[in-house]
Amino acid sequence: MNHYNLSPSAKAIERIPVFIISGFLGSGKTTLLNRLLNHAPKSAVIINEFGATPIDQQLLREHKVPLSTLVGGCLCCQVRGSLTPLLKNLRMAWDSGDKLFERVIIETSGVANPEPVLDILLRERWLAARYSLQGVIVTVSATMDTDQFDSFPEVQAQIAWADTVVMTQTDLATAEAIAKLDARLLSLAPAAPRLIAVQGELDPEALLNCPKKLRRLRDAELTDLPDHGFSSITLQLEQALPWERLQTALEYLMARYSKQLVRLKGMVYTPEQNEPLLVQGTVGRLYPAMRLPVRASDDGIGRLVIITRVEVRGLAEELMTQLRN
Repeated sequence: MNHYNLSPSAKAIERIPVFIISGFLGSGKTTLLNRLLNHAPKSAVIINEFGATPIDQQLLREHKVPLSTLVGGCLCCQVRGSLTPLLKNLRMAWDSGDKLFERVIIETSGVANPEPVLDILLRERWLAARYSLQGVIVTVSATMDTDQFDSFPEVQAQIAWADTVVMTQTDLATAEAIAKLDARLLSLAPAAPRLIAVQGELDPEALLNCPKKLRRLRDAELTDLPDHGFSSITLQLEQALPWERLQTALEYLMARYSKQLVRLKGMVYTPEQNEPLLVQGTVGRLYPAMRLPVRASDDGIGRLVIITRVEVRGLAEELMTQLRN
């Protein structure tokens, strides 16, 4: 008589859920991430910033979560090789019994194509056995001119890979603009559910439980993607500046370089208060500045990151000249 052992030869590996948040520059990715962390605090976070100085993590300063930043390029190109060892280190810490998180959330750079991140999660055998991709969440600002879909292929790529599309900043857009954008989203991602964030608020469960699509990556290995052409400048402000002077200089800069400047963000200090100011702007619009809680690690040095679609010579010097006037 033959005897067969029907018990599994090895214990099944528990896979950690992974969510990817993508979206173009200034579309509200980090604001959405903040909402998710309020609802699901036991999350490890990986933030990819195109600029050399991490700014987005300042928005998460109230959350005590495992946080890693990849700066100085995109996950789709310059820093792609950094993601695999980072995910391996997170997993090994998790396996050692340090289960401080229940999921991993990856926020990509605003100029990144999400495909290389998917490629790493789905093709790397060691990672694919230990992580479970739950969905790609893509934010799209209702204020975005639909012509930008044609100007920036990255926008179309982000939406094409979306499991869920979140329309943000609807309070800043007209009903006509929202309808026009919705029609374009329907043509680019007809199967992806579309949610609306009203002044940044939406149901986190709707995001964390959205059905994911059956994915088919390219059969061939992913080759280097073409250079997207974006450029970043980082400025340090050693001294606190009155907000009125800084605001005037930034508005001047965004108006003068409205065709080139696509994103501005930073954390600055003013003489009026100890709390630093979070400054954000995109495509000719400077948003209201927001005070952030003081942290022991704050060094009093302001930092600004400016992203342009092409390299703009002399931009940093021109801003400093405006600040001195």
